[in-house]
Amino acid sequence: MHAKTVIIGIVLASALSACAVPHRTVSFENAGGVPVDAHGIPVHASGRMTATHYMVVRGDTLYSIAFRAGVDVRDLARWNHVSPPYVIHPDQRLRITPPPRVAGGPSQPGFHTVSPPAPKVPAASVSGVETAHALSTTVPVAGEVTLPDRAPVSASSVPAAPSRLRDGVHWRWPAAGPLLDRFNASDAIPGIEIAGRAGDPVRAAASGVVVYSGNGLVGYGELIIIKHNDTYLSAYGHNRKRLVREGERVRAGQVIAEMGSSGAPRVELEFQIRRDGKPVNPESFLPAR
Repeated sequence: MHAKTVIIGIVLASALSACAVPHRTVSFENAGGVPVDAHGIPVHASGRMTATHYMVVRGDTLYSIAFRAGVDVRDLARWNHVSPPYVIHPDQRLRITPPPRVAGGPSQPGFHTVSPPAPKVPAASVSGVETAHALSTTVPVAGEVTLPDRAPVSASSVPAAPSRLRDGVHWRWPAAGPLLDRFNASDAIPGIEIAGRAGDPVRAAASGVVVYSGNGLVGYGELIIIKHNDTYLSAYGHNRKRLVREGERVRAGQVIAEMGSSGAPRVELEFQIRRDGKPVNPESFLPAR
């Protein structure tokens, strides 16, 4: 009996090792065909990445790939001739740098809002994979976002707070705690870290649309990404619980998550602002305290 157990353990270990992918110890697919890690957490943007290209895996979206690569999602679509409804496929090789013929040239989005041919059709996602929070085709790669109206947020749930207008966006602090770490562009995860207690409210720093709500990007834990316009995204990591879904409209100051320590050794909010896909110092946008 003991020998049989040892043999089974060796076979299982070998099978898991064969499924390993970069940045994860082990990876396998769940019943829905979406890769998950050893703890059952979905793996997004976990494909092989080189300095110039990325290999798509199941569960990827253009937003998750662009976020990992640090590029503008509009450029990512343009460089790879991804057109509406922005479907990508497993094993598809995407360029994450400008092709030689447009190297150094200006960004030319050229895409507009797409009317959905049918409800609940994933956009900018891997073909054939249904995810719990898939984007509808009304969330475009570029242009104004049009989404079905949701129940309005009550005024009492969005308390007044100082804000700062920058590039057409009214920014406010996403959490009340003091800074733990300031922005450093050379950090692996460049943003600011805000202190707090488990369960403290995490608020949208500006109005926009949720383009990512999940836990599949390594190093961020429970993560929410909000698109504010064609230029700016904001990201909120290490949450204990996410309270909004992809495709949902949110107002500045609306509670979108509960602070936590997912993917971090302490309770904190990892907050980023990205301009055209590149991290920038959030303190240059937030009001003075």
